[in-house]
Amino acid sequence: MIVINARFLTQKITGVQRYAIEICKCLPEFVNDKKIILVAPSDVLINREELKKYDIIEFGKFKGHLWEQIDLVRFLKKNGNPILVNFGGIGPIYYKNKITYIHDLAFKYFPETFSFVFQKSYNFFVPISVKNSRRVLTVSNYVKKDIENNFKVKNVDVIYAAHSNQFKNLNLKREKIILAVSSLDPRKNFNRIISAFLQLNTDYKLYFVGAKLKSFSDIKLTKKSAHKNIIFTGYLNDEELIKLYNRASIFIYASLFEGFGMPPLEAQACGCPCIVSNTTSMPEICNDSVEYCNPLSVRDITNKLYHLINDDKRREEIVAKGFENIKNYSWRNSAEKLLQIIKKEII
Repeated sequence: MIVINARFLTQKITGVQRYAIEICKCLPEFVNDKKIILVAPSDVLINREELKKYDIIEFGKFKGHLWEQIDLVRFLKKNGNPILVNFGGIGPIYYKNKITYIHDLAFKYFPETFSFVFQKSYNFFVPISVKNSRRVLTVSNYVKKDIENNFKVKNVDVIYAAHSNQFKNLNLKREKIILAVSSLDPRKNFNRIISAFLQLNTDYKLYFVGAKLKSFSDIKLTKKSAHKNIIFTGYLNDEELIKLYNRASIFIYASLFEGFGMPPLEAQACGCPCIVSNTTSMPEICNDSVEYCNPLSVRDITNKLYHLINDDKRREEIVAKGFENIKNYSWRNSAEKLLQIIKKEII
């Protein structure tokens, strides 16, 4: 038996949950003679149909972190302590027969952007979980080096994310829309994007797509966000989001910190030219397929927006490079890499 910690099935889909779902869809039902099963709390939200090839076992009475530390560990012990794949979060801290994903260390660098309980628990427990894991996996070389430097471990592998195949160019008419997609997290730099947008004096509209998550501290938006051309859509399902990617003329991702950053790849797959931060993992993931901005400079964000709004040729060039860039990333290839790591660890 190989157990996947499927707590992600109880959460709204953001980057970590999408990563887990897409990888699981590409994994086989058996590795050698061992069956892969998903074990989750009893409050599963996500449609089971995508993962119907697996046994999904709802076990225990707790939820959240308590479920991982008590119920999941009890299940593992009852079933002979099999290897566990933990796709995100803290996971069972003291269970050692595990492969653990750490998507980024933002909680170390931006503690003020997380809730008090979240950042304190992650700063305390993640180093323990990392050192108790047989392998540590992450999503970029940038984060790999960060983990190695912070926790003094050498058992870290990189398995990139990708974009889902449902994100594609629908050849819709492009509208005067600048689009930003992310959770409503202070690290996503909303206030600087808003300030930059308002300096443009344009008839474009600025759309923010995303919902507030419990783990983040309250985002304090500038009063300027009440402008008639700034729209907060809240959470959108994939069908709605794909259409908006296809209607937008520019996608902006001026994040202060990213371990990988899937939205730019989704935008590129939909044929939308991107402006992204020149920091952390973004140059590694986007290469020369985007326009880069300094996320700390409102002036630079404004200049890059102005440039793309007024330069049709540059937008077309970035769109073409974006289509090439997304070919570097594949869920099937990423799942195959994880599969090889699992095989080594169960021998």
